[in-house]
Amino acid sequence: MNVFRRLRHLSLKELIIDAIIVCFALGVLAIGALFVWISTLDIPDLSAFEERRVLQSTKLYDRTGEILLYDLGKDVRRTVVPFNEISHHLKNATIAIEDDQFYNHHGIQPKAILRAGWANFTDGDLLGGQGGSTITQQVIKNSVLQREKTLTRKIKEAILAIKIERVLEKDEILSIYLNESPYGGTIYGVEEAAQAFFGKKAREVSLPEAAYLAALPQAPTFLSPYGNNREALDARQRQVLERMKVNNFISEEEYNAALATTTEFQPQAVTGIRAPHFVMYVREQLVEKFGEEALAERGLRVITTLDWELQKEAERIVAEKGLVNIERFKANNAGLVATDPKTGDLLVMVGSRDYFAEDIDGNFNIATANRQPGSAIKPFAYATAFSKGYLPDTVVFDVRTQFSPQCEPDSTSSESPCYSPNNYNNKFIGPVSLRNALAQSLNIPAVKVLYLGGVKQTLKLAADMGLTTLNDPDRYGLTLVLGGGEVKLVDMTYAYGVFANEGVRAKPRNILRIEDSRGLIVEETPVETERVVDRTVTLMISDVLSDNVARTPLWGANSLVNFPGKAVASKTGSTNNLRDAWLMGYSPSLAVGTWVGNNDNTPMGGGLSGLIVTPMWREFFDIALKKIDPENKDAFAQPEIKLSGLKPILRGEYIDTTTLLEAAQNNNGDVDLGMLYNNIHSILHFVDKDNPQGPYPTNPARDPQYKNWEWAVQSWKEETFGSLAPATSTETTTLRDTETTEESTPRRSRRNN
Repeated sequence: MNVFRRLRHLSLKELIIDAIIVCFALGVLAIGALFVWISTLDIPDLSAFEERRVLQSTKLYDRTGEILLYDLGKDVRRTVVPFNEISHHLKNATIAIEDDQFYNHHGIQPKAILRAGWANFTDGDLLGGQGGSTITQQVIKNSVLQREKTLTRKIKEAILAIKIERVLEKDEILSIYLNESPYGGTIYGVEEAAQAFFGKKAREVSLPEAAYLAALPQAPTFLSPYGNNREALDARQRQVLERMKVNNFISEEEYNAALATTTEFQPQAVTGIRAPHFVMYVREQLVEKFGEEALAERGLRVITTLDWELQKEAERIVAEKGLVNIERFKANNAGLVATDPKTGDLLVMVGSRDYFAEDIDGNFNIATANRQPGSAIKPFAYATAFSKGYLPDTVVFDVRTQFSPQCEPDSTSSESPCYSPNNYNNKFIGPVSLRNALAQSLNIPAVKVLYLGGVKQTLKLAADMGLTTLNDPDRYGLTLVLGGGEVKLVDMTYAYGVFANEGVRAKPRNILRIEDSRGLIVEETPVETERVVDRTVTLMISDVLSDNVARTPLWGANSLVNFPGKAVASKTGSTNNLRDAWLMGYSPSLAVGTWVGNNDNTPMGGGLSGLIVTPMWREFFDIALKKIDPENKDAFAQPEIKLSGLKPILRGEYIDTTTLLEAAQNNNGDVDLGMLYNNIHSILHFVDKDNPQGPYPTNPARDPQYKNWEWAVQSWKEETFGSLAPATSTETTTLRDTETTEESTPRRSRRNN
């Protein structure tokens, strides 16, 4: 009561003075308490800022280094660029909208904090709404402190902002902000944002584009150009331009021009993945080499071998033709691979007709799957035989043959242990050159060629050329040449590239170089080559596989595998019940492999393998040739083959005309037809299979295949030339004007591709 009585007797002036004294005392106590409380806060020192890790994910680019294929970072895409490589428009736009007094304050702006605090108080959200943070405070928030909305964090943020302004230049702080701010989704930093939204580098963005980028960090998800709030983004961009004009960063003319400009954003897919099967294929190798953590943190820039322009065309072609194959041939999937035979560069990899198609398990990469190659494996057997001394002109008999010595020669069974395959058309044409046999993909001659060359030798040659899966010699027999093993499409394409490169294998390469976050080269992948096949052997293979005359009985004269005036070799392959359809082909500077089938190995139907796979192969090959060899300079060199002095059957004569001519000369030009009849035998009658150009075998019957092969040939002979049997040997014919020179051998004329 005494107090109240005293108050009643005080004048107004005295009351005001007392109130001021009390408020001052309370203020001093409050400030003192605030400083005491602040002193108890665990505020990080600046070493936490210096030691912070700015994670930069690894990025894969195409061979130009310009097209981003994929960012391997799981959550963050960030690329740090120097301050002088950021557009001045982007710097000014950011300052104008975020902190127009950036170059004048010392880390914080008390007025801005009070203004934001009052606005938040009136909105009923003391910790939300307007933050009043300077660019420096936002750098601290993004780099050091947790992002929770608490008074404690805001005080720490202000204190650290003041501290950091004492040790860093303003440009350094702004550079950190621009390189670390979020711009939507997993995109961090202006370089990533410029690439994602405009397909440009940060230094290249225009004024209107810079205003859009500066608009995003306030609410990157809400303001995303790919969302439903484009009007809000446009309004924010106009606000940025207005603030730039007010702060004299741009003139009135620039402002009006920017407003009048229509800015185009890149499709959202640009921020996703390109060439997905290729990317994942390369990623596996990077993880194996560097580890997951390094790929997520080191900011590696991987320049791959991929040709993006060709990849786009390949993906389109496989998708379009794949849909046709579904309807016509019940083939749900397809793949295409292209390589550079000279460098080993993997140019194209399409592992399915649609990476994102769940109905076919589209992300499964058929290019790296094990599939049976069918007849596409035959050139490796022929190359092995050519290496031993057999030639494209060499003759074998395409007749029904039992290849198991355990079974009777007349058996047509293929039930184990017997093996008597058929041709694709169930027909046999008798004596045939290896050229025609390979060009027409005849099965019986191919099995004989595999035996003559040797299964193990063929497997070794195939491995030397790049096939990685046929690595168990004891597993395979003569069925190998008809596709009894399993290979990968990517391996087959590289191996065919060895034929294209005249026997020189270029080590597979899918990465050109790797750079660190500063642009310094971490490693480069050189071109590594090794001769694995004799040059003449590969020239013979290319000569056969590009021979349109030789393949005409199979394909017709004007087929899709015929490239008039161009050097292109090709070989198809299909498996039993048409589970796999292949077409492999090459020019001297390009190898292309295609596959069509079903991932679950169910059979296709409705057509031959050539009809199924050829259209996509041909369309891509035409496009690729125009880019790789626009002037049509590529050509296959012609093999130099000497036929003189060779056994007749090696140089293309299944009847020894030399012996007959010698006999005719001793008999006034008359030849005993019975002698001609008795001169017809299988090739094993005339050669030692491992040394065909050596002496005639003294006892050919010692070869385990001789009995069955000879029986099959003699059966064909009796059916074809029964009238020339020894009983009629008194009949004679005159051989006139017949030459025995090298040029008398029936073989294709040499041509320039």
